[in-house]
Amino acid sequence: MLSSNTTSEHENDGKSSYGNRHLIGYANNPPNPKWPKNAKVALNFVINYEEGGEKCVLHGDDTSEYLSSDVNDAAPVEGGRNLNVESAYEYGSRVGFWRLYRLFNKKKLPCTVFAAGMALERNPTVCYELQKMENWDVASHGYKMMDYLDVDEEIEREHIMRTIEIHRKLLGKRPTGIYEGKPSLNTRRLVVEEGGFKYDSDSYADDLPYWSMDHGECHLIIPSSLTETDLKYTSANGWSIGDDFCKHLKETLRYLVEEGKYGSPKMMTVALHCRLARPARVAALEQFMDYVKSYGKDVWVCTREQIADHWIENHAPRGRGSKVVSPKSMSYFEDETDDVGDGEAQGGDVI
Repeated sequence: MLSSNTTSEHENDGKSSYGNRHLIGYANNPPNPKWPKNAKVALNFVINYEEGGEKCVLHGDDTSEYLSSDVNDAAPVEGGRNLNVESAYEYGSRVGFWRLYRLFNKKKLPCTVFAAGMALERNPTVCYELQKMENWDVASHGYKMMDYLDVDEEIEREHIMRTIEIHRKLLGKRPTGIYEGKPSLNTRRLVVEEGGFKYDSDSYADDLPYWSMDHGECHLIIPSSLTETDLKYTSANGWSIGDDFCKHLKETLRYLVEEGKYGSPKMMTVALHCRLARPARVAALEQFMDYVKSYGKDVWVCTREQIADHWIENHAPRGRGSKVVSPKSMSYFEDETDDVGDGEAQGGDVI
């Protein structure tokens, strides 16, 4: 059948893999991830730290920021500032981050921070605390909050490298994961070419990590989520109150645990944003955390790097002759091994 915008056959007609798209995936036979202690779900909380990295003419941008805040009717101001949006973002760095920080410490739960390089540079106090958090990991969220779709390849490469150096300088180590959020057609290739990332999360294609060979190396992808996120507080068809968010998270986890009990364990990402961390919303998040704990060992609450290390140790591809990074030694090893899949990940609390 011809598509609606063409009058002749197309070279990709009938293909399930084309242009770095792969439509079949695991199909009805996903691997058993063998999470530590036989957990049914690997649950990763992600705090997106972006405040100070959003669009602003004071940052050299052409327009003001207008997305992803509680200023729902915002529009970009060409060559000018939107003070309401600016202050909404400032709430994230002044208040919201610390509210989430205190909650995760109170509950003794690990999390991952997707941190924009420009945002880190503007808040040394946050960087100081992130350095001390032994059960957190900090991944790259790009240099600033921008859409890289039409950005020159060399600029995007420079942003990736600049952010790595910011992490090294301010946090004491480079990021081993990356999530740009609005990637270009070049992003994954640039990440693979850089060579120091264990994974990227610029995908929403699965409930499990998976491997990509699209750019000549064996590259791990840990998909993110557009649904288990507090950003839906800012959309017209999203969450109205905290109970909506909490109920959705509970039902998602409940269903995934049931799938795991029937032999198909999965992972779950909960995405949080500091500027949206208002009291009632964080109270709902706390309710969900308590619900998580009620599942005991069935839910492995972990960082994203721990998921990457587990997948590399237990599910490295066989017979492709590629190399992947060993989390134990950070050296390279060939993937044609016979014992892949029988090990247990290091670290990560099962609660």
